[in-house]
Amino acid sequence: MPEIKLYDYWRSSASYRVRIALHLKGLAFECEEVNLLERGQQAPAYTEMNPQGLVPTLEIDGIRLTQSLAIIEYLNDLYPNPPLLPQDPLERARVRQLSQVIAMDIHPICNLNVVQSIVDLAGGNEAIKPRWMREKIRDGLVAFEGLLAQFGSDGEVCFGSAISLADICLMPQIYNADRWGADRSDLRNINRIAEFLSEQDAFRAAYPSNEPREKT
Repeated sequence: MPEIKLYDYWRSSASYRVRIALHLKGLAFECEEVNLLERGQQAPAYTEMNPQGLVPTLEIDGIRLTQSLAIIEYLNDLYPNPPLLPQDPLERARVRQLSQVIAMDIHPICNLNVVQSIVDLAGGNEAIKPRWMREKIRDGLVAFEGLLAQFGSDGEVCFGSAISLADICLMPQIYNADRWGADRSDLRNINRIAEFLSEQDAFRAAYPSNEPREKT
């Protein structure tokens, strides 16, 4: 088995995605906490590894990778079972389409640094933070729900009949939606899928409250 070390923060959506993928692949890994609230991601020792100063960073057999989707696709190439992307080019594009709605549209504008900048621009008005998070997460999930309907996704997972990268991206966003109180009561497809995924071992093992570390 490879030696795998994940530098993450327990409540980071991007880190959460990678933990799910590692558990799905049945890969043992060590976690090292990078405390975002204490600016651990800005420490010189960490930015030397990851110049962006973001989590996660994955070390695997002497190779270092950043960016959650790049990490997950690399793991999927190395360990193809269970596959996290379909073989068919169009189906693979659909799964990436769903994944990127979350990872490239919702996530960046709800990033801790971005939201803090918005608070600062609003004169330090902290009350704007939960409103921003609720609205932007809700808007993104409504779009995701629309794509699920468009793709005919009426089963237990986001696309087709197997867990994919799209499911890995969805569940951390559900965690954030619930944390900030974003309304998802009318998102029938998302709620059905989330209920199923929340009972799967890999997703349960990766869930933030189940991470065996002290929380901040």
